[in-house]
This record gives sequence, structure tokens and C-alpha cells, in this order.
Amino acid sequence: MKRSFDQFMLAALVITIIVTGCNSLAQPNNRKNPAAAAQVVRCAPGGKLDIAKIGSITGMKGVEKNGEYKITVPQNDLKVVVDGFKIIPQMGLGSWAAFTPCGDSAMVMGDIILSETDVKPVQQEVIRQGFSITAIHNHFVRNHPNVLYMHLDRTADITTLSKGIKAIFGKVAEVRGADPKSAKADSVVNKLNIAELDAIIGYKGEMSKGVYKYTISRPDIQLTEHGIPVSSFMGFNTWAAWQGTPEQAAVAGDFTMLENEVAPVIKALVENGIEVVAVHNHMVHETPKVFFLHYWGTGNALQLAKGLKTALNCTSKNGK
Repeated sequence: MKRSFDQFMLAALVITIIVTGCNSLAQPNNRKNPAAAAQVVRCAPGGKLDIAKIGSITGMKGVEKNGEYKITVPQNDLKVVVDGFKIIPQMGLGSWAAFTPCGDSAMVMGDIILSETDVKPVQQEVIRQGFSITAIHNHFVRNHPNVLYMHLDRTADITTLSKGIKAIFGKVAEVRGADPKSAKADSVVNKLNIAELDAIIGYKGEMSKGVYKYTISRPDIQLTEHGIPVSSFMGFNTWAAWQGTPEQAAVAGDFTMLENEVAPVIKALVENGIEVVAVHNHMVHETPKVFFLHYWGTGNALQLAKGLKTALNCTSKNGK
């Protein structure tokens, strides 16, 4: 009996140590106010970004849209191939970090593309810079070399965020031995009938380096992260990127979905011969809860387009 009691006390002690250790790591500056430490960081929408300051600190040029600012780094050095098709940055191989105003500070959300050897040192740098990792996932299967996508998130002042982003992208370049965008940009073959694709999908896309890409927003969903609106520019969108010929096309993309849309979209894609390769989150503190789905399809372009349209119809208001 005494032995059982001793074992129970030992187990309780171990659990206490583990919980205390986790709490001390997560809340190093809130020992006097545990309730405050448990609160999700939130801030008021509005304010204005100092874009010149972001550029000066990061040393990287970006694009401004509606008061938000995004830095994109094409991963030209990663020569990824899936089922015989080259995956270039326009097919979803571009790391990015986007700034949105948050009162007198800002929120950054981003997606960093990593090789298998990049993952450990880069995620260590992300944590060292005070950012949260909100997802690590794949976009493809049978891809050579293998690549992973790591989403990050932080709210702070512009200087702190900009220094952090510079350090994170700098760590990728350090591990790879060169800036990923410094390698020669590639292109792919595109002989698709664009007018036919537009007619089926119901949208118009943009052509770049042989990739024809649709970006479809979800204006029916008022998404927020930490209480701040998340726009299509900040990564909240459904997209489809095409290459190839009418007889042998490839399409890769991402669906953004509410929880009750997940099963119908997956069913529509799979029944139409399009492979679902990942279902995951991009954010942690978002409202409402949303999910992201990556897919890959090869074959007859018009059949693939009809399959995508069927899945798109499973989302609320068809994205309109």
C-alpha cells in the first residue's frame, strides 16, 4: 500500500514539474498576474504602417496594398519537381511576410518555405525572434526535394517586427548558403486555353512565367486574427495555379474553408480525380475558425477545371 502511495506522489511531483516548466516558458514575464498571461494578445484595428521604416530595417522591397505591406521572396534555388512538372515560385514556392496596422503597432503573418535541413535552425530563429509558429505542413506529395511550409505570427512595434523578419529570412539564406531569390528564375510551358478555363472557373487569373493563377477572396467571411481583419492580401484566399497543355495539365492550389465546408470540398475534389494532399490551419487565434486544404491534379485541363468548379461551389456563396 505504501509503495502505491509513493508511486502516486512521485507521479504527481513529475506532473507538477512539467506543468510549472511549461508555464514558465510560455509566461516568463507574467508571474505576478497569471490571468493576464492566459489572455490572447489583441489589438485595435487601424493605424498606419511606416513602410519606409520596414524597408530600411529589413533591406527587402515589398508591395503595398490598401495600407498593408507584403515582402515576398521567390525560392528560385529550390528545383522542385512533382510528377514530372516543375514547381516554380508562381506555383506556390514563394516565402512571404505581410504587415498590417494594429493601432500604434502592427501584426505580421507569414509563410516560410523550408527544405528538410532548414526546418530546425529556422524554427529556432523564429522562436528566438519572439514569433509564434502557427503551422508546419506540406503543399505537395512526391515532391523532390521535399519542402515544408511554416506559418508565423507576431504583434509588436514596427522596429521589433522588421528586425525579426530580417533575421528569419537571413537564417534561411545562411543555412542554404545563398539568398534563395538570387538563383536564376525559371519558367514553365503553358499552352492552355485560358478563355475556356476562365469560363468554367468563373474568374480571371494572371499569367507569370508560364503559370496561370486564380486568386479568389472570401468576402463572405469577416476573418480576424487577434481581433485584426485578415485580408486576401494577408493570405486569406482560395487559389489555383495552372501549367501544361490541354491534354496534360497540372493544377496546384489551396482552398480556404469554414468548418462545415471541409467535408464537401474534399468529397468534390476526390470524386473529380483531384488529389487532396493536406488539410490544416494557418492561424491559431482566428475568428471564425477556418481551415486550409492543398490539392494537386494532373490530366485533361477542362476536366480538372470542372472538378475545381464543383468544389468551389461547395464553399459559401462560391467565394462571391
